[in-house]
Amino acid sequence: MRCPYCGNDDTQVKDSRPTEDSNAIRRRRVCNGCGGRFTTFERVQLRDLIVVKKSGRKVPFDREKLARSVNTALRKRQVDPETAERMISGVVRQLESVGDVEVTSDQIGEYVMEGLKGLDDVAFVRFASVYKNFSSADDFQSFLTEMGSDDPEDRG
Repeated sequence: MRCPYCGNDDTQVKDSRPTEDSNAIRRRRVCNGCGGRFTTFERVQLRDLIVVKKSGRKVPFDREKLARSVNTALRKRQVDPETAERMISGVVRQLESVGDVEVTSDQIGEYVMEGLKGLDDVAFVRFASVYKNFSSADDFQSFLTEMGSDDPEDRG
């Protein structure tokens, strides 16, 4: 790991421990060149995922892009940031466990919608409106009607 102070590649780990959510490892490091101390957070990545877009174009999976879209849907909602982070990590784990290096943008969207549905209905509808490309108020109405029919209590 490169030292952020002097750029030296010769650093030594002094302490390692899992983060509170156990999705990363916190490491305290010391640079053997300048003596600087710094912390790194390392996340286990099973494999590099490739996203196949609807157009057929392939791009590397970007966890930060996923987090931005989820956080946009959750903006001004009363959802704990740690809960949102756990949901995002769960989506990433699902994608990594698919067994294929390539995942479709549709798979990602479905996993995110599934996760948001359990967190916040408004964020779920916000995300769905972009993911499903709603173009009118009728699209919202149809989606909400369909969403209501998924509720076992509504089936009678």
